[in-house]
Amino acid sequence: MTSLPSRPRPLLFVALMILVALNLRPALSSMAPLLIRIQQDLGLSASAIGALTTLPVLCLGLFAPLALRLSRQLGAERALSLGLLLLAFALVLRASSNIPLLYLGTLMAGAAIGIAGTLLPGLVKRELPQGADVVTGVYTMALCLGGALGAGLTVPLSNWLGDWRFGLGSWALLALLALTAWRLSMPHPRSGTGVHTRVQHPKPRLMRSVLAWQVTGYMGCQSSLAYIVFGWLPVLLQHRGLDESEAGWLLATSITCQLATALGAPWLARLGRDQRPTILLLMSLTAAGIALLLLAPLDWRWLGALLLGMGQGGCFSMALTLIVLRTGTSALASQLSSMAQGFGYVLAATGPLMVGTLLEYTQDMALLASVLLTYVALATTFALLAGRQRRLELDAQGQLVTVGH
Repeated sequence: MTSLPSRPRPLLFVALMILVALNLRPALSSMAPLLIRIQQDLGLSASAIGALTTLPVLCLGLFAPLALRLSRQLGAERALSLGLLLLAFALVLRASSNIPLLYLGTLMAGAAIGIAGTLLPGLVKRELPQGADVVTGVYTMALCLGGALGAGLTVPLSNWLGDWRFGLGSWALLALLALTAWRLSMPHPRSGTGVHTRVQHPKPRLMRSVLAWQVTGYMGCQSSLAYIVFGWLPVLLQHRGLDESEAGWLLATSITCQLATALGAPWLARLGRDQRPTILLLMSLTAAGIALLLLAPLDWRWLGALLLGMGQGGCFSMALTLIVLRTGTSALASQLSSMAQGFGYVLAATGPLMVGTLLEYTQDMALLASVLLTYVALATTFALLAGRQRRLELDAQGQLVTVGH
């Protein structure tokens, strides 16, 4: 009988998780400040440039279910290594003035992030089950930091290196660093010793669970807001009269402000009976930030960026935290992660697509702001349902049940 590979120390696992998470947003946030430059350089239409913001989000959803299949066949650690390798290759491929390669690299980057992002919540639940909600906040904080770095540094990097292609492609180095550290420091058992194989019951049918769909709806609506901001906020601000660099730094500032609430929201949520009051507070901050950035005088833009960031960082952190808190085992957490991020990100892709389509015909900020605020209202509705103190468990017969109030 062979023994299982030894697990890494908790602090080493957290450090590796942070390094991996830093790679899961620059591919999305780094392109937004350069969209107008890329459009002018390559002669793309508004619809074509809009696809660069929509397709990767769609791929996040389409490839999230593949993560579980890869995990069962290869083991979760090997599947995550594959996702990081694919991401590095995609970022190199995307840094091209060849339009088919640009789009192919963008699609592959979304697929890679969909795989890696789906696997991490289950690994967190397995490695650190007692503090999974707080560790999820640390993971989300790293995601936000990666997004801020991508938004804030890509334009200066492009200017320093003399070409937007080099600015975009440089993020492949961070992916290779994470891949190397993950591959050398984490044991890579083959399938049969991973997260999903310890449960002997048949796979539960989460799509029959109302609670699972509530978590998925919240994940999808708040993610749609996030990817509208990642993909279009700099463009919207440029239409309001700001230059490329300041618009990029406003996005970076907003994402940087996500760090505090990404870490603090799960802790704050512990103080109440359930997560609804915390999420409602975060949604209110998000709505206020949108209104200040898109509708108020530009003198309010930095306060708007701060409020938007504080709201969105906590909202995404709570979406991942709900996946952990609403499941009783790491296997269920992985399956709910796959469902929530799979269907959720397909829903999320509707937001950037809608904004891109509207921008082709109008620059009416009141109309565009109303689209974002509609997603705030939908996310709030799902949060009121998913935030209740309930949990998915398996009974003695392996059937999925919901426990709690």
